[in-house]
Amino acid sequence: MLSHFSILRRFAACLVAVLSISASGQSASADTAGEFDFYVLALSWSPTYCKQEGPDANRHQCGVDDPFRFIVHGLWPQYENGFPDFCPGVPERIDREIAFDNDDIIPSHGLIFHQWRKHGTCSGLDPEDYFDLTRAAFEKVRIPGAFQTLNKRGKAAPETVEKAFRLANPGLTGDAMSVTCENGELEEVRICLTKDLTFRACPNVDRAGCRSASLSVPAPR
Repeated sequence: MLSHFSILRRFAACLVAVLSISASGQSASADTAGEFDFYVLALSWSPTYCKQEGPDANRHQCGVDDPFRFIVHGLWPQYENGFPDFCPGVPERIDREIAFDNDDIIPSHGLIFHQWRKHGTCSGLDPEDYFDLTRAAFEKVRIPGAFQTLNKRGKAAPETVEKAFRLANPGLTGDAMSVTCENGELEEVRICLTKDLTFRACPNVDRAGCRSASLSVPAPR
């Protein structure tokens, strides 16, 4: 008959074996930097964030004299199904100067650092090149005039927002973008791009868009 200590030793050995197999499986399936299919440029409508977060909103984004409109949430590497994140083997920390250089399009240093850790590490680029590419993607997309001049709360269907972006950006099609919403308000416009920043179709991103019949569009304040 096995002693109490023998049973414990066998249990511990089995547990180590299971954990080793689990760790091995996780390592084998880990995302690899640079191995992805396309990018999503996520453009956030800043007035919605500022309104919904209220006093908890980032003051550098929401407590400014000249309110932000569309800003960059991130440039996200994507698979045709799903996306990589937190890719291993890449330094997670970036130079603070990168945050200062990009806070005109991403007005939260915390968000910049997070975007690098979660998404930038999977791009296969170094931090400077990744954020240079992020800026290039932002500058490629023309923001429709209605969103550049909006000064009071408005309403629009998601399809209307998409149409405005398509008209402002020749080559951008309906299946290459989506509009997202939060609590009935415009949250983001997400646009799919190849690695060299050409508009491209992305059916799964398109299907994940907002299904509300109408959205409220908060005004900048």
